[in-house]
Amino acid sequence: MDCWRNKSPGDLSIELPEVRATPVEPAITAAKTAAVAWARRSLDERIESLRACRQAIEEAKGELAMSIAVETGKPLRECAGELAAVIAKFDFTFADAQRYLRDEVPTDAPHPSRVRRRARGPAAVIGPFNFPIHLPHGQILPHLVAGNTVIFKPSPLAANVCAKYAGIMANHLPAGVFSLVQGGAAEAQALCVHPAVRSIGFTGSVPAGKAIARGIAGDLSKDAALELGGKCAAIVCGDADLDRAASASAEAACLTAGQRCNATSRIIVDGAVSSAFFEKFLAAIHAFVPGDPTVESTRLGPVVSQASADRYARAVESADGTWLKRGHIPASVNGKVGYYVEPAVVMFASRAQAARSPLACEEVFAPIVSIIVVDGDEQILETHNDTPFGLTASVFTKSREGFEGFADRLEGGNV
Repeated sequence: MDCWRNKSPGDLSIELPEVRATPVEPAITAAKTAAVAWARRSLDERIESLRACRQAIEEAKGELAMSIAVETGKPLRECAGELAAVIAKFDFTFADAQRYLRDEVPTDAPHPSRVRRRARGPAAVIGPFNFPIHLPHGQILPHLVAGNTVIFKPSPLAANVCAKYAGIMANHLPAGVFSLVQGGAAEAQALCVHPAVRSIGFTGSVPAGKAIARGIAGDLSKDAALELGGKCAAIVCGDADLDRAASASAEAACLTAGQRCNATSRIIVDGAVSSAFFEKFLAAIHAFVPGDPTVESTRLGPVVSQASADRYARAVESADGTWLKRGHIPASVNGKVGYYVEPAVVMFASRAQAARSPLACEEVFAPIVSIIVVDGDEQILETHNDTPFGLTASVFTKSREGFEGFADRLEGGNV
């Protein structure tokens, strides 16, 4: 893509400024040129420069939050939370840097010695649309404080707001220390495979992550961190507080219109309480009504693009399972035409039935929830571990012992 214009997903009559793809080579040259001097600055000097960035982001947080809402359709209340996390990340990173990046003098070494943490060189950070500032920022900051220069390529779906963020950061850092590259898959791949880029941080889809991994497989000089998809489950045990389980699971399914790698897209429920849970969950999810993402009271904004809306439409037309709430695409919301969708809920009567359905096994990235009814804890565990995704799980039970038992055996990083 050479140039493009994003439209606001919540109001397609709003067209944002044109964005042009950035040549990759000049950005890498600038990062290489700046890398030596930036690495030679002391840790305290680097932190001082980044404190100026923090102050500037703090002052611009309201504008940045609204820009995220307009460009990506993420509800404003979530955008405000994202900016709060961005600001807090500065403080966490500074504290970690003081703990982990200082020189050490071993007291038990046989010879006089010193342990130093050396900068690696230019890093490429490739961000997603759903947390367009927070997620890349969480990788950008550690690289900068460690003395590495950074080239940031945001999602093209969040190009304008990321340009504002990048401009704020670059204005308070030496030339070339922080650069922005706009573009799509071609620019991302060119950054990742370039021999001068020593570290890669990517957040996005599984296919894109695999393409990056294939592209750099032969370059053993690179570090790569790939944060990819999820098919995360809420587990509702027979002794669960069903009101709390229903309320929390509905919110976790609808935040960012389900466009989160840690969204609850599966609910695995013990058959002993399934009927009662269905009633409470459907009541809870009906509270998530599509609305204008720039209004603070909105809890469910649109999906980000026409492609996302089309993927949702194909999913809710599926004949798999039993639809408890099929959902649809409204023509408009409060007079505004956008990529609005309603929550949808499909039920599978067994683990075997769910295992045959892409709805229950593959990431949809929309507010569509698969509820799978099983019999007892062993089936819950087996059903949870059926997918290749092992990101996040929630367990609703009144038993601490039961929770710990699940936590020991669930194939997931966060429980």
